[in-house]
Amino acid sequence: MACLNTLKLEIKTLEQIFTKNHERFQILTASVDELSCRFIGRNGKQYDIHANITETYPSTPPVWFAESEETSITNAVQILTNTRGHDNHVINQVDILLRELCRLHTVPLPPDLDNLRIPFQPHAPGTPSPHQAALQGARQLHQQQQQIDEIDSDCDDIEDVVGESDQESEGEEDLPLEMDDGRNPSKKDEMEVEHLATLERLRQTQRQDYLKGSVSGSVQATDRLMKELRDIYRSDSFKSNMYSIELVNDSIYEWNIRLMSVDPDSPLHNDLVLLKEKEGKDSILLNIMFKETYPFEPPFVRVVHPIISGGYVLVGGAICMELLTKQGWSSAYTVEAVIMQIAATLVKGKARIQFGATKGQYSLARAQQSFKSLVQIHEKNGWFTPPKEDG
Repeated sequence: MACLNTLKLEIKTLEQIFTKNHERFQILTASVDELSCRFIGRNGKQYDIHANITETYPSTPPVWFAESEETSITNAVQILTNTRGHDNHVINQVDILLRELCRLHTVPLPPDLDNLRIPFQPHAPGTPSPHQAALQGARQLHQQQQQIDEIDSDCDDIEDVVGESDQESEGEEDLPLEMDDGRNPSKKDEMEVEHLATLERLRQTQRQDYLKGSVSGSVQATDRLMKELRDIYRSDSFKSNMYSIELVNDSIYEWNIRLMSVDPDSPLHNDLVLLKEKEGKDSILLNIMFKETYPFEPPFVRVVHPIISGGYVLVGGAICMELLTKQGWSSAYTVEAVIMQIAATLVKGKARIQFGATKGQYSLARAQQSFKSLVQIHEKNGWFTPPKEDG
């Protein structure tokens, strides 16, 4: 409770200092879950930056995302990943971010910045405050990482000339991936070789697309999805075969999920056992499509196979869940959390497999149309918990 009260106080302080008409930095929206702010650079150019305050806060800092892909913005945001202790607090995060943004854009610091204080953080006159010291240390770490990335890029060019066969013979094809991830290389053993290969293949493809100038999606969405895929490959739920993942056409923006485990006491579990006997399939196939605006907009999720009645599954295979709408979505949600929630919702809604159902009932177009109609209805009448009928 103390942490929550402190967070609320910090947010209130930020809103009071950096109002929506502040000349340099504005807090657009703020809650205990999310923070959206705007930096005004030279010539009045605006940059929107967002933060997700996760359940592990303040042990870990908020997760920051910038809508702009300009280096001056992304570099400032990157520094916030290297903070610790009191500097994980959102009020100090804003202090560090704003100082770095002003430095990179060569604009003066707003005098209001001196008003950002937390009572439990006194420091002696003439000495750098904790967040100023962290800024210096974080900047040094960031510069070191940039040097590593440059070396890594050079190595990639050499490896491209040598060829994939030589890489495989050395058994080091996963090293660039781990360095790029910023994790300890010893953690590579937490993933299967095939998953490391998938991530490395994606990384190489993205690099080639950048060189060709044919980038799909956005840097923001791609980085987030790559991180989520890495985390899933390391997660216990994935390793215990609760579900599996396949990238459609090797695209990070479309996933096929095979949901293989639901509540063993549910009728749906028994139906899956029967499905394996009848068709040799023991999973529910979900398709997830991400936009370039992810994670600030939800993915579109639908059931592909088998045909299901109940479980809040709509005509065409769309799923009736407020979480999957713009108004119910939070950029703090992870893909794995969405998968687990869908599994629980299917059971809660008493989903049953329709054996012998006519094929062709499910399609992307029908799913999108039914979901659009559903959202329009709920926008007028509100959402119910649980939803009335099947949505």
